[in-house]
Amino acid sequence: VFRYDILIIAGKELKPRPWEGFHVEVRDDNPLSLKVDTSGVNIFLKKPCDGCGFERVSLASPEVNWEPATEEKDFSVEYQPSSLQDGIYGLRVQATDASDNLSGMQPYEINFEVVNETTITHFYPYPNPFSTSTRFVFTLTGSVIPDELKIQIMTVTGRVVREILQDEIGTINIGNNISDFSWDGTDEFGDQLANGVYLYRVIVRQNGQAIDRRATAADNAFTKEFGKLYILR
Repeated sequence: VFRYDILIIAGKELKPRPWEGFHVEVRDDNPLSLKVDTSGVNIFLKKPCDGCGFERVSLASPEVNWEPATEEKDFSVEYQPSSLQDGIYGLRVQATDASDNLSGMQPYEINFEVVNETTITHFYPYPNPFSTSTRFVFTLTGSVIPDELKIQIMTVTGRVVREILQDEIGTINIGNNISDFSWDGTDEFGDQLANGVYLYRVIVRQNGQAIDRRATAADNAFTKEFGKLYILR
């Protein structure tokens, strides 16, 4: 069984924590059969260039760390590639267990994107619509955490009814984030807002300068930098 933690970062898709590379686990249903070496484990990386194919990653590389299986945990490999240029990469993995059984007839393959520039995708409330509370999902690329982040909740006429500041949102990581903060649909005074459609705007700055927005397919949900959220109780 393989498990991948893949993040789009300054290097390095959805886990609310910092970039930790690729995590691969090899699990055997036989508790007495423990994998204790890297034999049969193969990781390949495909770079974003014309004509580039998959190249095998040396498991002896300092970018790779592995741990043998024990009675308490599965065999695992951590791959943390560094100095990757912008672009779409491919990752291919296949392994055998301690009894030389293949993980699958075909290798497992995924693509991931590297974005080195400091950018942010628009925030998205999740769930949306919501009845009791919603949190905010967003992706931050690059290597700099913004020093100002603010979410403004507005009526459709543009009146701000709630401002959520960075201290409330909680810890921000490079990569994909889900806010610690859950908005319960109340205004600045703690009063419950009426059911309906509201607008939200996200302001993100570093050293007084606005951080660029990285366009995604989901940006179609926004009109002139404003998104919509729905309260349905």
